[in-house]
This record gives sequence, structure tokens and C-alpha cells, in this order.
Amino acid sequence: MIMDNEFYQMQIGEEETKVRYYSVVESLLFVKGDPLSFKEICDVLDCSEAFVKKLMDDLIELKNKDKKSGIKIIKIKDCYQMVTKTENSDFIRMLLKTNTRQSLSQAALETLAIVAYKQPITKVEMEDIRGVKCDRAVYTLVEKKLIKESGRKEVPGRPILYGTTDEFLRHFELESLGLLPNLDEFEIEEDFHKEIEEQLEKENLSDYETKDIMEVAADFEE
Repeated sequence: MIMDNEFYQMQIGEEETKVRYYSVVESLLFVKGDPLSFKEICDVLDCSEAFVKKLMDDLIELKNKDKKSGIKIIKIKDCYQMVTKTENSDFIRMLLKTNTRQSLSQAALETLAIVAYKQPITKVEMEDIRGVKCDRAVYTLVEKKLIKESGRKEVPGRPILYGTTDEFLRHFELESLGLLPNLDEFEIEEDFHKEIEEQLEKENLSDYETKDIMEVAADFEE
């Protein structure tokens, strides 16, 4: 009976410690504003990587399930950031008087999808896929920091290669490009969007995340 009580007290102590760390991490993310690296969190907490990894996974799940909170934590590569929940974006746009996502034209969305799936890619290669010039679309995407120059292709003229940015991942709330649907798995063009939706369901993305990725993938069929 005494051992059971000691075990119970130990569990209570571990839970209180975890809750305390949750509070500390939220404060760190709030103050940082920008993405906070996994290493920085480990260093500040002075805890093992295994402990912090489990702590962050649990905290992300906890925040996502909290319907009363308008804040959640996302992971981008090896960094974490506190952001507003996607379902509240319309209200935030009204406050800030911005409409970033809808301001992307169909041409920009198509170009963004091509870069996301084919990167690194040159502007000429984008134009070969789309069949039209992409100068304006590329300019817009670079300006919005959704794509960036990622080197030069080793061919005559050494044209600029483009790739997506961390802002692209943050914009569409993706931890990595690996969460994008694999186009090689789509067998027939008419089932393109249906297949994407099925892939996204397997990734357990929210309806809002799925909607945004579907917008990016729109009209990408070659």
C-alpha cells in the first residue's frame, strides 16, 4: 500500500513538472516570435533531447485540441513557432486589413505548386510546364517570400534555380515538404484532386490545412 502511494506521488510530481515545462516553453515561443530551434529549447530547459522531443509533441497535441485557445504551436523542420489557429484567419485579416492568400492569382498558385513539387527549378522550366510566361508570378512569389533563389543550374547561362522557403511551410502549416502529396501516385488526371484529398486524410491534416494545400495543387496536372 505504501509503495502504491509512493508511485502515485511520483506520477503527480512528473505531471506537475511537465505542466511547468509547458508553461516555460509557451513563454519562450511567445517572446521569441520567430521560430525557435529544438536545440535552443533543449539548452534553455537544460533537458535531454528525448525529453524535449516528447514534451514538444505532447504540447503541440494539447494546444491543437484546446478549442478554447486561438493559439497553437507548429513545427517547421527542427524549429517550433507559436501561431494563430487557421480557423480564425478571416477575423485576423479583417483586423489587419490584409488578404494575403486570396491575393495570389491563379497563375501564382500554379507556379507555386510547380516550384513546390519540382524544386529546384528554373523559370524556363516552369514556363515549359505551364506553357506561358511566369515572370510576374515568380516576382510575386519571391516578394511574398514563398519562394527564393536556391542556386544556379550548371548549364550554359547558369539560370537561377528556385525553391520554396520556410515561409511557404509556415504559410501552409507544413512541417516539411514531405507532407505534400506524392504526385507519382496519381494514375489518372481526372482523379487528381480526389487522390490528393485521400493522401491528406492519411496525414491527419485539418480541413483548413487540406483546403490550403488543395489550392496550391490546383491545376498542376501536366
